[in-house]
Amino acid sequence: MAYWRPLFGLRAIAAFEAFKGIVVLIAGFGLARILQGDVEQVAEDLVHRLHLNPAKKFPRIFLDLAANLSDGQLWLLAALAMVYAAVRFAEAYGLWFGRRWGEWVAALSGGIYVPVEIYELTRGFSALKLSALILNALVVAYMYHLLRRRAVARQ
Repeated sequence: MAYWRPLFGLRAIAAFEAFKGIVVLIAGFGLARILQGDVEQVAEDLVHRLHLNPAKKFPRIFLDLAANLSDGQLWLLAALAMVYAAVRFAEAYGLWFGRRWGEWVAALSGGIYVPVEIYELTRGFSALKLSALILNALVVAYMYHLLRRRAVARQ
């Protein structure tokens, strides 16, 4: 029995996952590059270029964190960024080509974030937090639907 492949939905999610991988990969290379410079100065330049007030809560947290990071911690963050990007690229590949394992990875990786996003919403509402929750819940529901449909088709 032929399996129905909703390529548009899978490929849209695959493209989004690949985009997330690219963004994190760029950030990881940026961290590795910062290792050759002054991390604190780079953080201050970034806050200045984004026209953020360094006395405000979040820019201050970012600046304090940058001031206290060791080279080992930066290398660890860069390595974690590379691993995260590799997982995103593998997931994107699996979804793009309609692989069942890609659907499972998408369902599980999206589902992991849902409780965290709900918790964050309980701490304070924002449209961004709500959007992230809705988007991840939709992806998980869509992947569940596809996996369920594939299981029924196999019977």
